[in-house]
Amino acid sequence: MTTVFIKGLGLIGSSLARAIKRVHPSYKIMASDIDSAAIEYALANELIDEGVTGFHGVNQADFIILASPVSQIITDITALAKEQLKAGVIVTDVGSTKATIMAAAKQLASNKVTFIGGHPMAGSHKSGVAAGKADLIENAYYFLIPLVDGKGVAAIKDLLAGTGAKWLLTNASKHDLIVTQISDLPHVIAAALVNNTEDVFAADPLGMRVAAGGFKSVTRIAASNPVMWSAIMLNNQRLITAHLQSYIDDLARIKALIAAGDKQAIHQFFTRAKAGRESLNATTRAPFYDLFLNIPDRPGEIARVTHVVAAAGISLVNLQILEVREDINGILQLVFAREDERERAATVLKKDYEIVTR
Repeated sequence: MTTVFIKGLGLIGSSLARAIKRVHPSYKIMASDIDSAAIEYALANELIDEGVTGFHGVNQADFIILASPVSQIITDITALAKEQLKAGVIVTDVGSTKATIMAAAKQLASNKVTFIGGHPMAGSHKSGVAAGKADLIENAYYFLIPLVDGKGVAAIKDLLAGTGAKWLLTNASKHDLIVTQISDLPHVIAAALVNNTEDVFAADPLGMRVAAGGFKSVTRIAASNPVMWSAIMLNNQRLITAHLQSYIDDLARIKALIAAGDKQAIHQFFTRAKAGRESLNATTRAPFYDLFLNIPDRPGEIARVTHVVAAAGISLVNLQILEVREDINGILQLVFAREDERERAATVLKKDYEIVTR
């Protein structure tokens, strides 16, 4: 029997457990978490087969997944290096900072232990075992950084096939450069904007009360787990501070342009950003096509929209409510895999709904 040991049953750890069970129902999953309630939940919902404390029973594992905050992952790697692990065991992690983790993983380098750094580029502002989903990482990029080139990669892909992830092999330095800019920096910016806005409206709560639309979209990730993000900041200090300084410099430049009343330069600032944002779909391997509907706030309205789309034989990739306005009609974003599907959906929906051009 193949045994998987998961250390940490938060959002990612519990999602991986669900995905493994979906494709490999015969695999035994053991799990450890400092929160006994998380273990109880996972057992009650059949996400795992056995709950343990610490690394008890880890010597039975064919796979070990470290799914704690980055600083804890490094501590756990050191602890694992002192354990008598099963010959041929493959150890992986889900930490979003890879240089420090890969350096620590050298303690595990041997003929008996294979280490592959991992980082699924997906998540949620929600946290904890109950927030996990088997398809949390579906169609998202999942970085793999093998300590020894290629070793164990195929086995990890098979183990986690149920995630539906898009695999990317790279090295630690390239990974950290990318993730610092597109994930770490935005989380700092979002948190700072929320804190700053609360300070501005400290004496008048009306401002926070009416915050909607762009503010909520930009700051959504500020609701992420503070423990996890504190660990990320402290394990990637050099890159994060450098990227923060570059962003601060950009803010200073636009501040100076506004103060100087340089209309042309200000326009160019927003024009460049608009073009860059709109090019994101074009740079992905599988572009998606969005359709925006103005829908009234009535019971069953979203179900009605999806029924109309399904009846026309059109497949939806995703949908979400955009928090553009409060207490009045909302904007429903429908996402399609093909442009012709979006156009067909617009045709069948425009009879009853206003199509919004953004």
